[in-house]
Amino acid sequence: MKIFKKTVLGLLSVTLAIGIGGWLDYDATTADPIQFDEGDMLLVARGDSLSSIIRRFEEEKRIQKSWPYLLYARYHELGDHIHFGEYRFEEPITIDRLISILSSGDYQIQYRVTVLEGWTFDRMREEFDKAEPLRNITVEWDDWKIMAEIGLPDLHPEGQFYPDTYFYHKGETDLDMYRIAYWKMQKRLENAWANRTDNLQLEDRNELLIMASIIERESLLQGEQPHISSVFNNRLAKGMRLQADPTVIYGLGDKFKGNITRKHLRTDNPYNTYTRWGLPPTPIALPGEGALMAAARPLQTKSYFFVAKGDGSHKFSETLAEHNAAVRKYQLGK
Repeated sequence: MKIFKKTVLGLLSVTLAIGIGGWLDYDATTADPIQFDEGDMLLVARGDSLSSIIRRFEEEKRIQKSWPYLLYARYHELGDHIHFGEYRFEEPITIDRLISILSSGDYQIQYRVTVLEGWTFDRMREEFDKAEPLRNITVEWDDWKIMAEIGLPDLHPEGQFYPDTYFYHKGETDLDMYRIAYWKMQKRLENAWANRTDNLQLEDRNELLIMASIIERESLLQGEQPHISSVFNNRLAKGMRLQADPTVIYGLGDKFKGNITRKHLRTDNPYNTYTRWGLPPTPIALPGEGALMAAARPLQTKSYFFVAKGDGSHKFSETLAEHNAAVRKYQLGK
């Protein structure tokens, strides 16, 4: 009798399991989809589980009961890894389709923030601070704390972040973006250094980054960047001062009001390349890939001077006499 009862109970258990499994396969995936209308959004926060999301659907009347969907997910061992963020749906979907979307991160609403070439790190921080719905956890931090959180507490932040358009989802932090931008710059910098020319007057990647930042600030036309790089490379090779106005402006900081003067050029500070030899101590801006490659591969010329022509381009000269004539023509109007 005991053996008979055990056998009957075993058969009932198997039959019940098969029945529930078959019912879940059918009912939860096809017969009763989760109700979404066009443009509906689902927010999955950090720490949300599939179970909590399904229970929320019941509260929002998107499904009648949550337990069939919870059983379905557990029976098929689904939903262990889901992506947080915002999702937009246009129509009702089945539970297996929802789990597939949450597990892959598809259909997430993306936001973006753009950092332009030639911006300073301070300008980049301003843009990140106002980006929404980015979680701005670094607003009250100083620059050094940001670098410390990235893992580089002694590195000056200027020039270390790649200017680009960065995409993010709701729930991500500005620190996440800084990390991405930093490592993106390191990859671009490594590539430029690996492709440098043999006669380059730069000692290491840091000097290349500094030079690229100067080139970025000196140029409005990317096509001129290799020629501008050539001028600075030639001046370094000959032992001349760089005499780059953007380095002086950077060194002035808030004291610069829009017009550079003779007094500015004569006032010494670590960034004044009119009074000091060689490169400034740090980059002065965020250089793009064009400036990085130009710094690594300057055009082969005999140019030692250039002056702005007023239309975004420059006049390049090989001698001081030619340069002075160009200054009179384009700057003094004589």
